[in-house]
Amino acid sequence: MGRITAVCISEKKGTVKKNVGSCRLIEDFGLENDAHAGSTRQVSLLSADQVEAFRKRSQGAVDLPPGIFGENLLVEGFDFKTYPVGTRFRTGEVLLELTQIGKQCHTGCEIMKKTGECIMPHEGVFARVLSGGVVKAGDELTRMFNAAILVASDRASRGEYTDESGPALRKALEAADYRVCSETILSDDEDGLVEALKRIADEERPDVIFTSGGTGFSLRDRMPEATKRVIDREAPGISEAVRAYSMTITKKAMLSRATSGMRGRTLIVNLPGSPKAVRECMEFLLPPLAHGLAILSGEGDA
Repeated sequence: MGRITAVCISEKKGTVKKNVGSCRLIEDFGLENDAHAGSTRQVSLLSADQVEAFRKRSQGAVDLPPGIFGENLLVEGFDFKTYPVGTRFRTGEVLLELTQIGKQCHTGCEIMKKTGECIMPHEGVFARVLSGGVVKAGDELTRMFNAAILVASDRASRGEYTDESGPALRKALEAADYRVCSETILSDDEDGLVEALKRIADEERPDVIFTSGGTGFSLRDRMPEATKRVIDREAPGISEAVRAYSMTITKKAMLSRATSGMRGRTLIVNLPGSPKAVRECMEFLLPPLAHGLAILSGEGDA
């Protein structure tokens, strides 16, 4: 969770943005009365922590009032450049979606003239307004977790039946304010699952990948094996807890071979292939999982 420390606009292009304290964000447009609203870069955000680091490097050689780097929102608590495009941030009614990381610097800007350095090209990010509302200095800004869905099913991958577990996962995630960044259906081929898990974790960089299917006793059920080949660290408590909870519903839950673990900063959690079981597991799992995901991302305290 972060905090907005300044809300800045410039009424004319080519002029430095000024902190106005509060402003209305207009859906698919930007900040009201800001000269740069309506462009492809609707709202610019900058980390207040990076501005402070710049201040220390420059040894106070230049005054750094809010807006000096061209940012609309100055925010404490987030290193924005570390998040993938598509990441969403919420404050009150306002929902922003990250669309661009960094920008080409204007060589003639005041900061460049005075210090020879500008942090906006590599520290600033841009977002579009998905839902509007009023923002003000002091408002909390929260990041929505990014989730990917991977379904393992020979028959669904061949189009022999319509998968229902993936949509059940999506519905549960969106109800919990997660952003679903991708949804994939593959056969039960272990090598194919390994490559998909690696690609999703390393390229899409979601906070969590939920898999569905391939956790039973069938010889083709290889999702746990694929997951173990991909992860750097195990998180056995997650799958153990899900199994224990599911045992209160059906004794067949003891037959689940599901596993969980982490690849870098992405958590991978195996779930059953049944839509009903998916709904039950997600209802149990999502509330406590948020704490672990915040710690894994570096945003929370252990």
